[in-house]
Amino acid sequence: MNKILYIVRGISGSGKTTFANTLGCSVYSADDYFMVDGEYKFVASLLPDAHADCKAKVHRDMYNGVDKIAVANTFTQEWEMADYFYLANAHDYTVFTIIVENRHGGKNVHNVPDSSVEKMRERFEIKL
Repeated sequence: MNKILYIVRGISGSGKTTFANTLGCSVYSADDYFMVDGEYKFVASLLPDAHADCKAKVHRDMYNGVDKIAVANTFTQEWEMADYFYLANAHDYTVFTIIVENRHGGKNVHNVPDSSVEKMRERFEIKL
């Protein structure tokens, strides 16, 4: 069976993690880094560390041969996915990118300001 990496993309509130959890695989997100005792405590200056931690967990699972992995981050621009494509290639994973649209009127659970969500929407790149 082929090993699969799902890259689940979308703006805040679209349901990326909720969708990824339906795939029946290991799911990682930079947001996980900010969960402290079950509470989300975002610190902007730690965002690079959060993304590094997410990549490290995905890399660990790939190294260990986990069959299916999902990473659910906004990934608004192509370059943000590059490290994951590199890891997938190095560990022989097939990559599927999935864009989750907010057609259900979901609200982001991390209190991301509407102005930030709008900026995400404006810079979102799609390669068809």
